[in-house]
Amino acid sequence: MLYWLTAFSDGGDLFNLFRYITLRAGGAFFTALIFGFVFGRPLINLLRKKQRNGQPIRDDGPASHLETKSGTPTMGGVLILGAVILSTLLWSRLDNPYMWMVLLVTVGFGAIGFADDYAKVSRNNAKGVPGKVRLLLGFLIAASAGIWAAWVHPAELSGQLAMPVFKNLLINLGVFFVPFSMIVIVGAANAVNLTDGLDGLAIMPVMIAASALGAIAYTVGRVDFSEYLEVHYVPGTGELLIFVAGLIGGGLGFLWYNAPPAAVFMGDTGSLALGGALGAIAVATKHEIVLAIVGGLFVVEALSVIIQVLYFKRTGKRVFLMAPIHHHFEKKGWQEPQIVIRFWIISLILALIGLATLKIR
Repeated sequence: MLYWLTAFSDGGDLFNLFRYITLRAGGAFFTALIFGFVFGRPLINLLRKKQRNGQPIRDDGPASHLETKSGTPTMGGVLILGAVILSTLLWSRLDNPYMWMVLLVTVGFGAIGFADDYAKVSRNNAKGVPGKVRLLLGFLIAASAGIWAAWVHPAELSGQLAMPVFKNLLINLGVFFVPFSMIVIVGAANAVNLTDGLDGLAIMPVMIAASALGAIAYTVGRVDFSEYLEVHYVPGTGELLIFVAGLIGGGLGFLWYNAPPAAVFMGDTGSLALGGALGAIAVATKHEIVLAIVGGLFVVEALSVIIQVLYFKRTGKRVFLMAPIHHHFEKKGWQEPQIVIRFWIISLILALIGLATLKIR
């Protein structure tokens, strides 16, 4: 919105600064951060008032959670979503189609998560919206985003899958691009959702992965950078750096209250929305494969659940002491802060590896 102040610029005044994506990204970051600090405590107090029993704790989870996490309110993802939406609308160019695509996915998956969280707390039951319904709605939103991306991508990239490391290598997915995009977005949303099981475990890796994707979006959105690094140029994606900056600011504001012991959980409202946003940015920037690297922690968490379920159905035995894998380490005696910080470190390493693919050609 503030970008339109450049209409009053003669090229050498204060209004001209709003042309720069980096400046507006900084504005989005601080707007979201301040939003989180200002509205965090009032929101938590409201959620505690409305959710007298807090988030229902699953009976099949670690026994310690029934004692340490019982009574903690959920739906804290509303704080992150509010910060991201406000900062994005305030600082981004509203005529950018990629921005609206990512916002559509974020808000859409946030709405699914909110409905799921509301069903859980209103019934005081860990079972919310049926999984099949959540998946169906998620795939519908992701299909809209995939079609949108195929439409706004440059003609030479539309329907193509770009491969990291190998310059100029494109795989023509054709009509399968939209189903592929659906899998990427829905898979990312649910992988982050599975990771959100310990205080602060999901939000920091999300911010780290988003930072890497934001750098990628800014790079592929600039013709000079993309030519130098020999990556595919996707005009307009640089604007997504503003969304990412708002996500990081809102995420830090939330982490202030989610640090152990958490005063509030983000719930499915936050985890599904943030995961969907990561998937949408990857689709927009043609870096879907790199998402599996920078978001490798989420991939491992999701795979641990899939492996556990399939192996148990086949043999009646378990590969992990408990899935997702962070619960496995809890069972092995690791303390919650140990798991969280070590997983943060792993996320940072994976993000750096993902960024390295921009240079390795």
